[in-house]
Order: sequence, then structure tokens, then C-alpha cells
Amino acid sequence: MSTNLNIDDELLSEALRLGGKKSKRETVNEALQEYVKRRKQQDILKFFGKVDFDQKYDYKKARQAR
Repeated sequence: MSTNLNIDDELLSEALRLGGKKSKRETVNEALQEYVKRRKQQDILKFFGKVDFDQKYDYKKARQAR
């Protein structure tokens, strides 16, 4: 999909330099992938403290059962 965006030139130049990508397109795509990944990780935090933990669970024994 072709899209025209007004992106801060200085910010994009810095991202190109830091990311080591060859093109603006690669840089923007990588930035979007990182953004989506980080947002998905933040969504997991809403479960913090809401999942029960069984202190007696033996993960080694569960591995051997496979």
C-alpha cells in the first residue's frame, strides 16, 4: 500500500543511522514491527498478579511425561 507521510526528517535520519538499514522504507517497517511487538508485550502486563501460581508444580516432571 502506497502512503504519503510527513515524517520528521531528523528523526528518520537518526533511525536510519542507528538501525543500519539501506532505505527509509526498511527503517519505517522495522520501527513499526518494533512498535507492534512492544504493544503486544505491554498487553501481557494486564495479567500480572491475576494468574495463579502453583508452588508445588514440578516442571521437570512434566517435561519427562512428554
